[in-house]
This record gives sequence, structure tokens and C-alpha cells, in this order.
Amino acid sequence: MITAAVLAGIDRVALEVVQALLPLLIFFGIFQALYLKLPRVYVVNLAKGVLLASIGMVLFLQGVNVAFLPAGREIGEAVAAFDQRWLLIPFGFFLGFLATYAEPAVRVLGYQVEESSSGYIGESLILYTLSFAVAVSVALGMARLVYGIPLLWLLIPGYLLVIILLLFTEKEFVGIAFDSGSVATGPMAVTFLLSLAVGVAAGIEGRNPVVDGFGLIALIALAPILSVLMLGILYRRTRGEDT
Repeated sequence: MITAAVLAGIDRVALEVVQALLPLLIFFGIFQALYLKLPRVYVVNLAKGVLLASIGMVLFLQGVNVAFLPAGREIGEAVAAFDQRWLLIPFGFFLGFLATYAEPAVRVLGYQVEESSSGYIGESLILYTLSFAVAVSVALGMARLVYGIPLLWLLIPGYLLVIILLLFTEKEFVGIAFDSGSVATGPMAVTFLLSLAVGVAAGIEGRNPVVDGFGLIALIALAPILSVLMLGILYRRTRGEDT
């Protein structure tokens, strides 16, 4: 029964991946025939890469469906049963840090930033800055669920603060900051932390999983922007002291 269910899930996910990639392949095929005229070796290598990426996407999405999403929801419902619900806040901080530290896209961003800045901005600095920022945002998300804080009370002041920080930070950090918000909301955050929040909302009496469970990803996207802009302000002060 389990094997049949897993195979059925893989078939469904494979169909979704094919439907997603097919328009891109058709688009590339038209440009290859009319304009690009790339060598056959390149096209063959591209086809191999697409095949490997497709297999990886199928396996990843199926793993998400059978592991990350159910596990996150079950863990959320379990910790929501704590008598001391304030413990959800440090628990969320811990999981937020771990999930971001394990996020591949965050590491890629850190590597690209260090390479592009010739070591001026270190990879590990970006990694730990984003991990800490997401940890704080997940802790705030848990506090929002525990105490019933409206989402807009966190988002509106947060983005207003972003606008203010843009006036004082180093210009090199502006683009990095907004890209950080995107990479932090990668597969680990969306698949595990989001399902965790939905599970917590489902486990707390008086909370609606749809109304209260969602919105955590918005906080996760906001926190790295703020943290990197603040990092840019520290860099500006350090540069001013050095000069």
C-alpha cells in the first residue's frame, strides 16, 4: 500500500514537472531553430541537464509531500499542546535558524556576494546574518500565533523601517538585501516552517489555520531585508571610522 501510494505520488509530481518545463523547452526549441543555432553538443548537454534537473525536482517534490509537509504540521500540532505556550517562541527561533542555515539558496547567495565583492562581504557573514534574521522572524511568527497579534501590525512597521534604512545603508547592500528576502524563502522555509505554522495554528484553540497559519513566509521575507540593510549601516560606520 505504501509503495503504491508513493509511486502514485511520483507519477503525479512528474506530470506537474513536465507541465511546468514543457513551455520553456518549446520556447528554447523555437529560438534554437530560428536564432540561436547552438552546436549540437551544447544542445545535447542542455537536454541532459534538463533531464537531471527534472528527476531532481520530481524526487524533491515527492520528498516534500511525504516528509517535510506532514512532519512540519505534526510537529506544529504537538508543540501547540504545550502547557507553557510561550515556549513556542524560542522553539520557533531554533527551527528558523536551522532551516535557514540548511537552505542551499542562502549559501549560494553568500558565495556569490563574497566572490562579487572580492571578499569585502564574507560568505559566512551573510549566512549567519540571514539565519539569525529568519530565526527572529519565526519567533515573531510564533508569538503572533500565541498572543493573537495581527499580521499587519508586524508587516507595516517592518516595511516602513526598510524604507528608512534605505537612506542610511551602503548602496552595495541594497540589492543584496532584497535578494536575501527571496532566497531565505526557499524550499526549506516554505515546506517545513510554513507547515509548522499551520500545524501550530490548528493546535491552538481559537486560531484558524487559514487566517492565522499563513503569513509566516511574509515575515521570513522581511527579516533578511532588514538585517542586511542594518549590516550595510554597520559597514558604512566602519568605513567612516577607517577613513
